[in-house]
Amino acid sequence: MGKAKKKAKGIEKIEVSYAPEQKILLKRLTFDLSEHLADKPRRLAHSLSVAKTAERLAVLYGVDPFLARAAGILHDWEKACSVSEQLEHARELGIDPGVELELVHSLLHGMIAARTLPQRYPELPPAVWHAIAVHTSASADMTPLDEVLFVADGIEPLRPSSPGIKLVRSLVGKAPLEDLFWESFVGGIVYVLEGGRYLFPGTIETYNALAARRTKRTKE
Repeated sequence: MGKAKKKAKGIEKIEVSYAPEQKILLKRLTFDLSEHLADKPRRLAHSLSVAKTAERLAVLYGVDPFLARAAGILHDWEKACSVSEQLEHARELGIDPGVELELVHSLLHGMIAARTLPQRYPELPPAVWHAIAVHTSASADMTPLDEVLFVADGIEPLRPSSPGIKLVRSLVGKAPLEDLFWESFVGGIVYVLEGGRYLFPGTIETYNALAARRTKRTKE
């Protein structure tokens, strides 16, 4: 596990040191991604920003920063492909979200990467691939690593601000990770609804499961 080398009040001032083999792998992942997304510089910049944000969140919340950074680097790997290519890949892999793939094309890239990249990077554990698989859709059984990547994807500095994103950013280091994730997750749902977009039925199921769990915990 990486170790925090410096802590400060601002998340942007957190630095992490890694073992030599971890540094080598992170450098390899970054190089590979830079080549893979060479034609999409904004997507590349976003991915690297998510990786750094996830790493810093991990330090704050006691999650392995190496796994968080690796997941952040690779989370949008499939975005190098067009939507039609992603749909084709999803069909080839037998991905079945229970609705027409075209309706949830924005959720597919993480699921696809989680199934195809383990063969390329066997050094990374299943926890990384699970985090990548649910970084857009979320799930009822989110692990702390899953939550870190989900939040980092939503609040990384290059992402344009909104009231919901500002709220989540303001809670970093002040609220528990599960509350940070909850606000980010709910904010994403509000964004979809306000835009009149299709809301994946699985998202409603996830929301209800998480809401029920939060209510139970509050009563306890």
